[in-house]
Amino acid sequence: MADGSARATSFISTQEHRRFTEFANAVRKHRYIGLCHGTAGVGKTLSARRYARWDGAVDLLMTWGARQASDLKIYADLARARAVFYTPTVGSTLRELRQDLPRLIDRVDICIDQHVRPKDQIVVSPRKHFVELLIVDEADRLSNTGLEYLRDLFDRQGIGLILIGMPGIEKRMERYAQLFSRVGFAHQYRPLQDQELTFVLTRRWRDLGLAMDEADFTDAQAVATIVRITGGNFRLLHRLFVQIERILRINGLNAITDDVVEAARSTLVIGVT
Repeated sequence: MADGSARATSFISTQEHRRFTEFANAVRKHRYIGLCHGTAGVGKTLSARRYARWDGAVDLLMTWGARQASDLKIYADLARARAVFYTPTVGSTLRELRQDLPRLIDRVDICIDQHVRPKDQIVVSPRKHFVELLIVDEADRLSNTGLEYLRDLFDRQGIGLILIGMPGIEKRMERYAQLFSRVGFAHQYRPLQDQELTFVLTRRWRDLGLAMDEADFTDAQAVATIVRITGGNFRLLHRLFVQIERILRINGLNAITDDVVEAARSTLVIGVT
C-alpha cells in the first residue's frame, strides 16, 4: 500500500491549515465529497496528514506486525481523527485501489476499535465501522475508472471523501455527473499571505536560534528577498531555509542577510511551483 510519506519538516499551524480542518470536519460530518485544490507546495498534503494523524500511524498501518505498548497513543489519535489518508501511485490501477483502500480502512477500524472497546470485553458481534472520512491525495493521478470506484466506495461505505489535487481538478470532476453531484464542499488552499507569512518567518528565524526584528534593515531586506523568491509557497520556503541553515553553519554566520538568502537561492532549482 502506498503510504505517501512526507519528507520531515516542522509543522506550523497556519490559517490555511485551520481552514482545511474546518473543511475536512464539514465533509466528515455531512458525509459529502469535498474537493481541495491548490498549487504545488502550498501545504495541502501536510495539512491532510496532520488532520488524519497519519505521520504517527503510517508505520504501524503499513507493517501491521506485533502490537506494542506505544501503539496505544496511535489508537487514540486515529480514534480522534476517524480518517484514512491515501496517496495513489502513478498510474494507479483499479486492482490496487480495490486491494489498498478496503485493507487500510479495515486496519484503521481495528485500531480505533482497540481504543474504544472496554478492556477484557468479549467480542460477540461483528466489529463496528469507525472510519468517517477518506482523504485521497494526488487525486489527479486517478483514472476515470479509479474515480468511479471511489464514488462507489463512497456510496457503499457512507463515509466522507476528500479529493486533493492541483487547480483545475474541480473542472475535471464536472465532467462526471454522478460524482460531481455528490460534491458538497470545495476548498482552495492558498499560499501564505502578509502577517501569516511574517509569523512563519519569525518561527524559522527562531528555529535557527535567531531573533527577527522587522525594524532592523538587514532583517527587513532578507524578509523581502525571501517573500520575492518563495511567493509564500510553504514547500519552497522550507527548502530555502534548509539551505540558509547550511550556509550559516558553513560560514560561521549568525545573521540572515540578503546575501545569505541569495546564496541559498542559488543552490535551489526553482521552477513553476
